[in-house]
Amino acid sequence: MSNPVLNEKVFNNWAPPQPGTEYRGSVSDGPSTPWRSAGEVMTIGGTISATATLLALLLASATVGWLATGAPAVAADGSISYGMPGLAILGVIVGIGAAFAIAFRPQLARIVGPIYALAQGFAVGSISRVYEEFYDGIVLQAAGVTIAVFAVMLSLYRSGAIKVTDRFRRTIVMATIGVMVFYGISLLISLFGGSVSFISSPSLFGIGFSIFVAGLAAMNLALDFDFIERGTAEGLPRHFEWFAAFGMLVTIVWLYLEILRLLAKLRER
Repeated sequence: MSNPVLNEKVFNNWAPPQPGTEYRGSVSDGPSTPWRSAGEVMTIGGTISATATLLALLLASATVGWLATGAPAVAADGSISYGMPGLAILGVIVGIGAAFAIAFRPQLARIVGPIYALAQGFAVGSISRVYEEFYDGIVLQAAGVTIAVFAVMLSLYRSGAIKVTDRFRRTIVMATIGVMVFYGISLLISLFGGSVSFISSPSLFGIGFSIFVAGLAAMNLALDFDFIERGTAEGLPRHFEWFAAFGMLVTIVWLYLEILRLLAKLRER
């Protein structure tokens, strides 16, 4: 999933009333008081540290998830058992719950963010092991492509080649929500025995869909960079370093999984 929780309401609810001004105003019994001291505001360095911490937790948990997942077994009727532990499914559920908790209570990000990283990391590690069993070397390739896409998007954003305007932000957020709703509907269909075949199909349409979704995930990185830059400039409270780090982690995980699926489709062609 992506991170539509990083939206304009955050700035409306948490930013100082007059961005760029130093004082709240005068009080009747003394001099004017600062709106927020320098040590209490969000910084880029603090956000980078928080993101690195969450990534480290996710990678450690992913390693455990990888080791806990057995090799797929083929039954006599040809069906495949993937050997994914129940904790992987629990990790996904906990991750979704953590995302909702942070969306409504951003100040909990310092506590809930690590929980999300550990839970989602286990699930990502388990999923990666299953893919690796079928497509040798695909996990390393997906990780490399994810890092490359991140670096390219950061370079494009910093150079000004990608500008996050209000229209750009609305378009990406609406498209992201649309994809998430579609994934949710396809999940419900699968629970009743049906399937949306092109999601995992190696057809040209299926590959095109994966390219679109992976590209959409990459565009969400630009929204993450913009949120961090604006949050720092407008003096959001310090706990938003963890809130922004959480949003970045959500996007990176989504991007990695979509690239993993895309590479698997290309291997099948």
